[in-house]
Amino acid sequence: MNNSGLTIAIDAMGCDLGPSVVVDGVMQASEIYPEVNLLLIGGEDIIRYELARYKENPRITIRNTTEVITPDEVPTTAIKQKKDSSLVVGLRIVKAQEANGFVSAGSTGALLAGATIIIGREKGVERPALGTAIPTKTGYTLLLDCGANMDCKPSYLLQFGQIGAEYMEKALGVTNPKVGLINVGSEDEKGNATTKEAFLLLKESSLNFVGNIEGREIPDGVVDVAVCDGFTGNVLLKFMEGFAKSMLGIIKEELMSSTMSKLGALMSKGAFGKVKKRFDYREVGGAPFLGLKSLVIKAHGSSDAFAMKNAIIKCIEFEAAKRKA
Repeated sequence: MNNSGLTIAIDAMGCDLGPSVVVDGVMQASEIYPEVNLLLIGGEDIIRYELARYKENPRITIRNTTEVITPDEVPTTAIKQKKDSSLVVGLRIVKAQEANGFVSAGSTGALLAGATIIIGREKGVERPALGTAIPTKTGYTLLLDCGANMDCKPSYLLQFGQIGAEYMEKALGVTNPKVGLINVGSEDEKGNATTKEAFLLLKESSLNFVGNIEGREIPDGVVDVAVCDGFTGNVLLKFMEGFAKSMLGIIKEELMSSTMSKLGALMSKGAFGKVKKRFDYREVGGAPFLGLKSLVIKAHGSSDAFAMKNAIIKCIEFEAAKRKA
């Protein structure tokens, strides 16, 4: 795939673990896609200090900024007041078409507010949604919204289904993706006022809507796109991450409990390694804000270099897929 001319901007200051892991992730991504331009945004002195650990790469450049938006700040206020922050400058660079996409591990609220104000929504989209691919028995299901919109109107949920289906088709090549509405039961009449109305809107749409789905059905991969409000989605996502980590830990503990189980663990090492990889959020790297005019990827705040690398790669590959489409 030809990615020449592609430029990805990266927020060097947003990660909880500091600029060093962002720089490490950038360098790892540049090894996989050496033809892509990577623009690091943040304190120039700090970034140069971290880059000094590596051989100079002309495709990796810096845009200096003097401010940082922290997770405890009010998003809209921070966007307005900290115009020279790495997050705001990164979004403005994408808006000005100096970069094709932006990756940040910074404040989700600030990134959503900034992206909506600065980059803007696609025509007809009421609210952008944060979508993430969660592992299932059959592959992956796109969950959205998973944290951007805590309170939703029924029309938002309809649009989440539409933009989610479009993403699965264009970015992941899923033909006629199945869309489901997360609810407390599979029956048509289940749910609160919002989900009941959203159900009717989705049913009447041109989407391949399969109806309500319960949370326990998601791991079976019954749908390609699972729609819900951001509060429900975030709780579900964080629970799945925590459950997977705890379960893998329990399995490891039991396998190490006796000589026989250790022998079984040795024989099953390859299979368990594959399972662990599928449930590691770092493999996904980041989640796209869908419904914006340009590509913005939200990486986990606690991302390490491996996760940042994968978030950058996701941004590159999604943009490349858009070009191809």
